[in-house]
Amino acid sequence: MDDERIWGSEEGLWTGDEATYRAAIDEACLMVLPAPPYVMTGPQAIEAVAATPRWTRVDLTERQVSRPQEGLIVIAYKARADRDGMTGYEAACTTTYRMIEHGTWRVVQHQQTPPLVASL
Repeated sequence: MDDERIWGSEEGLWTGDEATYRAAIDEACLMVLPAPPYVMTGPQAIEAVAATPRWTRVDLTERQVSRPQEGLIVIAYKARADRDGMTGYEAACTTTYRMIEHGTWRVVQHQQTPPLVASL
């Protein structure tokens, strides 16, 4: 998968509907998100997306792509997203894609870490 397709897929996971998510998320996927239950499986994440308003805009910056072996892509980036009722959500993110067959990729890992604030 070339870089343009990777980033298009990732943006689609933020803004796409449940069908988009269902087509991209592997059953074996594990996610860590900053909302309960925090750690989710692929099916749990798909169910959560079905019940959550989608992001209307996302900007992915500081993009990094690693291809540690054939059929495996790991990306990292910073996201800033908006949706009705919530603007300016920010997080550092990683996603791992695994090739299922030629041209077919699924997400097997995703995490979002909002900026950490230390108290003095």
